[in-house]
Amino acid sequence: MAKFVPMTGIAKKLLALGAALMLAAAALAAPAGAEPTGEFAEFNQCEYENVEVSTCIHWVFDAGTIKLGEKAIPVTNPITLQGSLLPESDLLLGATNNATLSNTPQAVPGGLLGITAPGSWPEWLQEEFNNQINEGFTGVTATVELAGPPSGQTNVTVNTENLIFELGTALGLPVKIHLENPILGGECYFGSESEPIQLNLTTGTSGAFKGSAGELMFNEPFTLIDLTNVRLVDNTFAAPSANGCGGIASEFIDPLVDSIFGTPAGAGENHAVLEGTFTEADREAVLNSGP
Repeated sequence: MAKFVPMTGIAKKLLALGAALMLAAAALAAPAGAEPTGEFAEFNQCEYENVEVSTCIHWVFDAGTIKLGEKAIPVTNPITLQGSLLPESDLLLGATNNATLSNTPQAVPGGLLGITAPGSWPEWLQEEFNNQINEGFTGVTATVELAGPPSGQTNVTVNTENLIFELGTALGLPVKIHLENPILGGECYFGSESEPIQLNLTTGTSGAFKGSAGELMFNEPFTLIDLTNVRLVDNTFAAPSANGCGGIASEFIDPLVDSIFGTPAGAGENHAVLEGTFTEADREAVLNSGP
């Protein structure tokens, strides 16, 4: 296992930029290898056998919040983003197992607790809804899902230079928020494939929120850089109305969900804060790490 060396201050950022530039330039051919091991094991879904790829990306968000309208959803279950980058490109190539962004449900505080069917609904729907609530089906989960291709060339962008220097968009993420509950059904979303919620996350400043590039570490051969305590923020996106909630009763359930969340909500009324660890590795080093 290579030794990691912590750094601080201007030297940290200059070395980080040097590492990023070096990694972006590394696209030489290498013999096919076994699955990566050691410090490179987490890059097993990178296209490390593709000689056109320069770097492998692995990002884990284990804290933060996503607020839509009046409802803040804490990130308590780790979300993983992984893939590959081509030289001179910010567009992320998807993970080889198609799990570019892990579908990790987060609990929505309060769920449907204390909600009753409005009297304006049809009687059959009021009865069905209230029976479901009485049976305890009040918990709701929210999952951030990628909007767009699940594999190959995604619409996700990763800019390491912006990430390190705390300027501009470090991670561009087109998403839809999937709400799940026995009452809401399986097709209840904020955002869609054709009209996603576009998160432009930065380690700089976005509205009232301040991000951070965190702390840099790197291995001795300089083939892997690691940023811990990264804080990405976006206070600029708009939250759309809910759609598809309740299946055939969506014309009634969608407005109820909107009333709970306070959606639609304009830019500045919503925010995303994602905190975690970013790791970038030289593709050739990943390839040659196998036994």
